Amino acid sequence: MAYMSQEGYDKLVAELRQLESIERPKASAAIAEARDKGDLSENSEYDAAKEAQAHLEDKINRLKLTIAEAKIVDTSRLSTDAVQILSKVDMTNMTTKSKMSYTIVSESEADLKQGKISIKTPIAQGLLNKKVGDEVEIKIPRGVIRLRIDKITVE
Repeated sequence: MAYMSQEGYDKLVAELRQLESIERPKASAAIAEARDKGDLSENSEYDAAKEAQAHLEDKINRLKLTIAEAKIVDTSRLSTDAVQILSKVDMTNMTTKSKMSYTIVSESEADLKQGKISIKTPIAQGLLNKKVGDEVEIKIPRGVIRLRIDKITVE
């Protein structure tokens, strides 16, 4: 089960619709076009089109599964007492004194450019259930990072 925001769920549904209604017919057309070019045993275009279709179908099936298992979180019922999924956490790196801010989201919604990190990342795991003022040491691939939680909000 994947907990996510309504916005994240809607994006997945829109992506699935686009893949099924636009990309799938394009893949079928590419296969038909390659098939029309003759001998299938030596037709690399046909093989490539079939492989692209297989990748597309795999992506569609994975999206369907994610959507089927999705549990939409009602953000109005979330608390800012402790860090949880969909919490925006403002914190300070205690070593460098630099400030950072991340929103903890489901894997499918993660986007580092927007400051959204997956709940499965070491940082998110280390922050879960912590409160404002808590200092946490989190083991990351480059070593250990010490963070102080300055603020928890829900957007």
